[in-house]
Amino acid sequence: MGAAVCLAQTPAELMNDRMVRAAMDAAQRNEPQTLDLQARICEIPAPPYHEEVRGRELKRLFEELGLKDVRVDGAGNVIGVRPGKAAHPNLVFSAHLDTVFPEGTNVKVTREGEIMKGPGIGDDCRGLAVMLSVIRALNEGHVETPGTITFVADVGEEGLGDLRGMKSLFFDSLKGQIDKFISVDGTGLGITHIGVGSNRYKVMFKGPGGHSYGAFGMANPIQAMGRAIAKIDAIEVPRQPKTTFNVGRVGGGTSINAIPFEAWMEVDMRSADPVALKDVDTKFHAALREAVAEENARWNNRGPVSVAAELVGVRPAGQTAKESAIVQSAMAVSRAMQIEEVLREGSTDSNVPMNLKIPAITISGGGGGTGAHSLNETFDAKDSWRGTQRALLLAIALAR
Repeated sequence: MGAAVCLAQTPAELMNDRMVRAAMDAAQRNEPQTLDLQARICEIPAPPYHEEVRGRELKRLFEELGLKDVRVDGAGNVIGVRPGKAAHPNLVFSAHLDTVFPEGTNVKVTREGEIMKGPGIGDDCRGLAVMLSVIRALNEGHVETPGTITFVADVGEEGLGDLRGMKSLFFDSLKGQIDKFISVDGTGLGITHIGVGSNRYKVMFKGPGGHSYGAFGMANPIQAMGRAIAKIDAIEVPRQPKTTFNVGRVGGGTSINAIPFEAWMEVDMRSADPVALKDVDTKFHAALREAVAEENARWNNRGPVSVAAELVGVRPAGQTAKESAIVQSAMAVSRAMQIEEVLREGSTDSNVPMNLKIPAITISGGGGGTGAHSLNETFDAKDSWRGTQRALLLAIALAR
């Protein structure tokens, strides 16, 4: 590595630094290789809770790129260190390994010109490829940062993964060692500085069940669930801060001519404001109690139903202030590269450090994308190198 980058330089000034310029040029020059890597990673299945195979490949690539102390922590996160002149500040730079797609999904990537198509090609194979390209560009530019950059390919970002990779990172494997945090997630050139929190429940309604004719008059778990869904639908939530709820999946019953002995539903509620999230959560629980009471009263408590709500996912809400140094640095990097400054809110790996008041943002990885979380997900590689360069320059700017 070469001489350390000057601490006092702005992002615009950094772009004129000889070594930084060399790294930026490398990022653009290597973009075809980055895209090839993006497709190859995407063809390694990484369904929820089964990211191990893709993780092994990221571990190999971390080692190949010369990162130090490459390891896999207890949750399955792949961690590698690029030492700076000092151990601190320690910037964690991450992208997530997992996808939303179950085992057996065809993850073959097809390419036609600049369009790539495949499940997970943007979310988050793009983030993983950008992260690897940033490491390569730093090496090729012989950039030595004043602080250390710890690169992480993490697990459990999607769905009911419940951010388990980030929770492990911040509460166990790197507890107390992280000064700043960036994740690269998805496509475009946005900056996410508000973390939308969520509570997720699996709700079970149970009763004795019976024959639809012979046991008629018995309280029905599915009918109780229907009452609950109607009450949830009637909950009033604020537009600002945006607060939402959704009954996403339902199930239960054994036959058309049987009163079911159980029914279930999965419910998701979200807000960037912890107070608003708690309020809709309280109303949700009230809706369950009222629905069961009404169903039992309707049938005079003959074979009463019961309800139990299991909390299956918690994404903590939080935000990094627009005026904070990390957000201002990200905006300054975008301005220096003549990229429109787009601040967003979302639910990403950054939720965990934001909630802990650790400076954190999530940036998009460049290019364009459609159909995220669908089998028809696409990535448009037009000018995608700008996302790679932006991530690179921001990493250099923050590792100071």
